Amino acid sequence: MSASRPIRVLIVDDSASVRQTLCGILETAPDIAVLGTAADPFIAARRIQEEIPDVIILDLEMPRMDGLTFLRKIMAQKPLPVIVCSTLTEAGSRILFEVLEAGAVDVLPKPRVDTRQFLLESTVRVCDAVRAAARAKLRGSRPPRQLVEAKLSADVVLPPPVPGRVVVETDRIVCIGASTGGTEALRDVLEVLPAESPGLVIVQHMPEHFTAAFAKRLNGLCAITVKEAEDGDPVLRGRALIAPGGRHLMVERRGGSYAVSVKDGPLVARHRPSVDVLFRSAARAAAANALGILMTGMGDDGANGLLEMRRAGAQTVAQDEASCVVFGMPKEAIDRGAAAKVLPLEQMPGEIRRFGLTVAGPR
Repeated sequence: MSASRPIRVLIVDDSASVRQTLCGILETAPDIAVLGTAADPFIAARRIQEEIPDVIILDLEMPRMDGLTFLRKIMAQKPLPVIVCSTLTEAGSRILFEVLEAGAVDVLPKPRVDTRQFLLESTVRVCDAVRAAARAKLRGSRPPRQLVEAKLSADVVLPPPVPGRVVVETDRIVCIGASTGGTEALRDVLEVLPAESPGLVIVQHMPEHFTAAFAKRLNGLCAITVKEAEDGDPVLRGRALIAPGGRHLMVERRGGSYAVSVKDGPLVARHRPSVDVLFRSAARAAAANALGILMTGMGDDGANGLLEMRRAGAQTVAQDEASCVVFGMPKEAIDRGAAAKVLPLEQMPGEIRRFGLTVAGPR
């Protein structure tokens, strides 16, 4: 894909109103163009033969052929970046993982037009997902460097950490942030962690309802317990808490231990939940007792927060380019001096285990 032309998108959905809404959303972005629409996979296949799109937005429930079958055919015959746009909820846990395992770059909810705020946020989410998908690695291709747009910082949710104000405690926590490609990357890491691992608090950019299904499926695959975070949940050894879609997640100190706070708020770094918010809260509450890990994803969410964690004394790690689906967020963190280490995905579990065994204290 050349940087001189817009990202061409093919929309495949049997609903005329959804196709119209998605077209309207994508047409707001000067760097994105709608190549065409299709009411079912057979029409889509003919359009792909005429002109290959840069990204496909795909529904799952369609006549003549379901979207999952079509996705598998695409990835087997001519892999293309595919975003699944579906009404999946917690009940769709199995399908959610099937589409990700089949090769979908991302999964989005169907955009709604019932409120102006939801439509505005859907516009941000859909356009950013298309940009990330266009840059995602398929067959080892290298993505072009993305531009980082102006956006809100974590200041809109909580103030910066104050140096010297954190009391050193004994509990150790791990905070992880990820976006595009992160669902499979998190699975690779969490599946091999032992039950006695330090408590984990995770922000994965996913929509509302999808995170509950994601946590539920991971819980059935991992030795540690995995759950969607609820306000007040303690951060416990052997448990991972995943930020609920559409809400920010923060770490708070409760005496000698930690708990999470789930809060509403505006988009931060174009996301809610935001990795910057989680990492800033860890810098404020945990400092040297925290390990921050920033994984694959588009944009720069988490880069500033990881730098704040490092300055507060935390250990910090960014995923390396070779193992990222999109080397955006980690690259921004590396460029800003936020990452003390740059590691491939396969070394992340070992880093977490070693961190859990070391003694906390000022750095």
